[in-house]
Amino acid sequence: MKYYVMTLFPEMFPGILNTSILGRAGEKGIIDWETFNIRDFTLDKHKRVDDYPYGGGAGMLMQAEPVCRCYEAVREKLARKSARVIFMTPQGRVFDQTMARQFAEEEELVFLCGHYEGIDERALEEIVTDPVSIGDYVLTGGEVPAMVVMDAVSRLVPGVLNNEDSSQNESFSEGLLEHPQYTRPEEILGKRVPEVLLSGHHANIEKWRLEQSVERTKKFRPDLYEKWQRNFSN
Repeated sequence: MKYYVMTLFPEMFPGILNTSILGRAGEKGIIDWETFNIRDFTLDKHKRVDDYPYGGGAGMLMQAEPVCRCYEAVREKLARKSARVIFMTPQGRVFDQTMARQFAEEEELVFLCGHYEGIDERALEEIVTDPVSIGDYVLTGGEVPAMVVMDAVSRLVPGVLNNEDSSQNESFSEGLLEHPQYTRPEEILGKRVPEVLLSGHHANIEKWRLEQSVERTKKFRPDLYEKWQRNFSN
């Protein structure tokens, strides 16, 4: 997987891509990334990339031309000369595990990180394929949301996780939150590991884990529980 990031703040990267599991995947060449500074593609001698919005309003907008010129430079690096362009915006479809799996099937992904009050709509119409949000709130820029998406997607790329089952047996993989997990010692803080997990009876363990996942989802994410119930009944 190769990530191309269009940003005003390339110094924020590689960020999480250079640490822990993702850092090791990068060292192995399983994932890679490249940043493009949008300011490098403005024709303004002061490297200005924003201006006042037509019609008035608070704040400034990123101009279309430097964004589009930056994307043309990215296209020159793409193996197939086209890729999904993910624009991180509160107006996008909310990111979830299903979307992460879809993105992980790609060989290259382009991320467009906005700032200020947004980006001239003409640039978005020209290059963006996937407006994506990580939640119903507003951040100062798209870089942190882009890293969130990269983290979730990278874990699903073959070879990134040592145990390939890990990405299949966790929260949201089956529409439910993950069951409780325990490790040694068997007793701590006056609390013991549930006996079923010590029994060695795999069928009973799986049954317990499913029950716990269902109850946990029902308690903490009733929206997911209702969706799971509908799918399960079908």
